Amino acid sequence: MAAALIGGLLQQGYSTAQICVVDINPETRKKIKEEYKVTVTESIADGVADSNIILLAIKPHQLQSVAQELAPLLKAHLVISVVAGIRTKEICRWLGGYTQVIRSMPNTPALVRAAITGLFALPKVSTEERHSAETIIKAVGSVLWVENEEQLDAVTAISGSGPAYIFYFMEAMERAGRELGLNDIQSHQLSLETFLGAAKLVSISKESPATLRAKVTSKNGTTAYGIKAMESAETDKKIIRAIHSAHKRSEEIGNEFSNK
Repeated sequence: MAAALIGGLLQQGYSTAQICVVDINPETRKKIKEEYKVTVTESIADGVADSNIILLAIKPHQLQSVAQELAPLLKAHLVISVVAGIRTKEICRWLGGYTQVIRSMPNTPALVRAAITGLFALPKVSTEERHSAETIIKAVGSVLWVENEEQLDAVTAISGSGPAYIFYFMEAMERAGRELGLNDIQSHQLSLETFLGAAKLVSISKESPATLRAKVTSKNGTTAYGIKAMESAETDKKIIRAIHSAHKRSEEIGNEFSNK
């Protein structure tokens, strides 16, 4: 995610001098320096000295120690967390009560700058800071603001985990293609292009997915039989149940960190 954001920001016109990356791993620092030409350091103090926005793109288990080291260095910085599962309550507590914090929930298409990221801002974050955060996160895709932090669990369940649902469906389509006599390349191309095309059609259409589905489902046609098989298996209910399960796990992860 950090690498995707760096690349996206540079493509948006940010200069290498505007970006400083803090990482304790010397090999990672060397790789980032060589690939992006930005400033790198192992010192958090050096990293935030001339900064006004701090982006936390680290593993969840690293956040508490990093935040506690960061706390005494904060003045009027905006802190943006890209750390999955950890709520602003814990982030602020580990930051010593600092509350100029935005929490984000991106998804893996950020790697190709096609993410959708949920954003939640605490009350002390100004309109200007919200705009700055949005500009940064848009370097890897589009954004969606939520009013209540609890809604980020829904964002996680739908779009955070969502790419895996799509991959899972594509796997099944490709397997069916092979069973019907197509080779691996043909099955993959048909699955991939179908998803890309359908998504593009939804994106430019004024009609809902339900309406588009109905239009392509001719009575007694092949699509009707396929949809009927899915309905008989209650596929829609299983998908919804899967999303609810992911949502519950997102809540559980947040609760786990609230006890630390």
